[in-house]
Amino acid sequence: MHPESIKPSMTPQEAWEKLSAGNFRFVNDDTQHPNQDSARREKLISGQEPFAVIFGCSDSRLAAEIIFDVGLGDMFVVRTAGHVLDPASLGSLEFAVDILNVPLIVILGHNSCGAVTSAIKVKESGNMPKGFVRDLVEHITPSVQAAERKGITDVNGTVVEHVKQTTDRLVDLSSIIALAIEEGRTAVAGVSYHLHDGRAQLVSSLGLD
Repeated sequence: MHPESIKPSMTPQEAWEKLSAGNFRFVNDDTQHPNQDSARREKLISGQEPFAVIFGCSDSRLAAEIIFDVGLGDMFVVRTAGHVLDPASLGSLEFAVDILNVPLIVILGHNSCGAVTSAIKVKESGNMPKGFVRDLVEHITPSVQAAERKGITDVNGTVVEHVKQTTDRLVDLSSIIALAIEEGRTAVAGVSYHLHDGRAQLVSSLGLD
């Protein structure tokens, strides 16, 4: 049962517009660095009410709070290499949506992604990596295959397809998140980040206007 005691601070569309505005400031070197002072720390002691949850790649160049120009308590962030879904990340996303009542999930990929590049190379060579990196590659390979079926073979095009596939897979795997989207309590935005100019491009969405 969804907790009625916590009301969303904004609609999914408003949340996306807030993130878009922050990214626009970042791209144009006009960042405000909001909610990063002692007053904000004090306010957050009693609890958190983030307006977005970011499920992004772990790449060090993809610092979510920076590229969207937000601060403490604004975003609930979950990251894995290649934004690969696993039980822990799914549980974290469900917690954000069903307990914290976050109105927007952002799937955040980026061009020149090392994890996606590895998956493409493995498919071409057949040489699997060692350890748990193999698990990452195995999870990304279906997106590589989906991209190839559309005639896409380059890394950056495959990244966009992987973001789209992750968006769809998230809803397929989580009935909790699927229900929240159906009820209009949350939405999913698939985003591809451009390393060269800092732009966060919307490439897919579920539940946004």
